Amino acid sequence: MSKKTTIYDIAKVLNITAATVSRALNDNPRISEDTKKMVLEVAAQLNYKQNKLALALKSGKSKNVGVVLPIVNRNFFSNVIRGIEEELNPMGYNVIISQTHEDEKKEIVIIQNLLNAQVDGIIMSIARQTKSTEHFKQILKKNIPLIFFDRKKDIKGASSVTLNDYSGAYEATQHLIEQGCTKIAHFTVDRSLEIYENRFEGYKQALLDNGIGFNDSYVLGLESNIDAGREAAKTLMELADPPNALFSASDLAALGAIQYLKDNGIRIPEDFCVVGFSNEPFTQFMELTISSVDQSPLLMGKTAAKVFLEQMDAANVKIEKRVVLSPSLKIRKSSSRLN
Repeated sequence: MSKKTTIYDIAKVLNITAATVSRALNDNPRISEDTKKMVLEVAAQLNYKQNKLALALKSGKSKNVGVVLPIVNRNFFSNVIRGIEEELNPMGYNVIISQTHEDEKKEIVIIQNLLNAQVDGIIMSIARQTKSTEHFKQILKKNIPLIFFDRKKDIKGASSVTLNDYSGAYEATQHLIEQGCTKIAHFTVDRSLEIYENRFEGYKQALLDNGIGFNDSYVLGLESNIDAGREAAKTLMELADPPNALFSASDLAALGAIQYLKDNGIRIPEDFCVVGFSNEPFTQFMELTISSVDQSPLLMGKTAAKVFLEQMDAANVKIEKRVVLSPSLKIRKSSSRLN
């Protein structure tokens, strides 16, 4: 087994001190650019690798950031990750991605593992099951920046980057009303999560503001998937007075509803209008394109990363930021009666 190259080996080749090599590798301003260049060249020739853990212990910075999210294989979350990486990678940070699979216990273990790994910050979207806040408080007790995105808990000292879900839902429902729809149903997911409660409230308020009575039987809770959307649409259309429009808090559930309606001879948008939420890629590439509220996930990721960097720049000064992004309704064929 070949012996690992050390700073002493580099120092010997260049006939300089190990301390000078160390400073050069760490870009110390006291070392000349020529010396830094020589040290880096010899380090590359000797295949020298810095001990990142030792550097982290010495500087108190690991240059690692934990990103915790419910699930990776959704367009929204993958684009948030992309936004975070686009901001943090050029600044020398590595991103450690973990999935909770909507499990609070797993989320608690992940947070502990990230703290043990001495990450410089944690950017996260909470699991659906999460009720406790103790593991979040542990992060803040260690003076580590905690930035929530999309799904959050309101905790003193934690920052957040969210979408104005209420406004997005209100605009989507208002659009359906403007298309002549008066019996508008709503698919929600889990109203114990703030984002879905806000979408429900925006939908309800738009109805009331337009003099349309709220009908509790038109609101169905379901899982965010196609099959659940199909089943929920069937339930709605079997009502004595079925709706003629749907605002769904999930694009996947909206797609399931559309499939059921079309299979049963209901024309979209002539007989029934549909608007989803999230602006998943499939919504714009189908033959019947689906109207949806865009969540700006790339911008959300970039903004969350910028909030983290601001907190790192502020050293020990605690910054608590609440950034709320504006939604954008993408109007397409599934709801465009008047175009």
